[in-house]
Amino acid sequence: MDRIVELIKQDPVRVKALECVSRLGLPQCYIAAGFVRNLVWDALHGFDVATPLNDADVIYFAPDENDPKAYLHHESRLKQLMPEVNWQVRNQALMHTRNGDLPYTSSLDAMSYWPEQETAVAIRQVAPDSYECIAAFGYESLFGYCVTHNPKRSRETFENRVNSKGWLVRWSSLRTVP
Repeated sequence: MDRIVELIKQDPVRVKALECVSRLGLPQCYIAAGFVRNLVWDALHGFDVATPLNDADVIYFAPDENDPKAYLHHESRLKQLMPEVNWQVRNQALMHTRNGDLPYTSSLDAMSYWPEQETAVAIRQVAPDSYECIAAFGYESLFGYCVTHNPKRSRETFENRVNSKGWLVRWSSLRTVP
């Protein structure tokens, strides 16, 4: 998605974070969720300064990775490269057990189970100054000021997240979609 890439390129912190993540060399590895979503919502609302990152959600898909704690090593490497970011790294090949789902088949498939459709968006650096975006539900609602419930998750979980994160307060033009 060209518009997302252009927004990313204007944000030196996000560019550096993507460079750091690319150094891990992990399969199907992206920075997802608020890293992308919040940047888009900031742009839609005309914010001059990006909303500070609470964390950077790094996802990858390695079904043959034997150590369930390998993510700690990846987080440590990222903290060495960019200590100012709160890195959260998760192998999506393992997350189905925590979530009570059938095994996921890819990072994109795992994202299709996230509570809000607009959160299921991710980006990675594929070469210097070159990026790839993926979105489990497309980009239209993300740019359409929507926060859409994913029917694969409970409505209660969705509503709790929307309220606890304060999205409708921070980005006042957003609306929830059933």
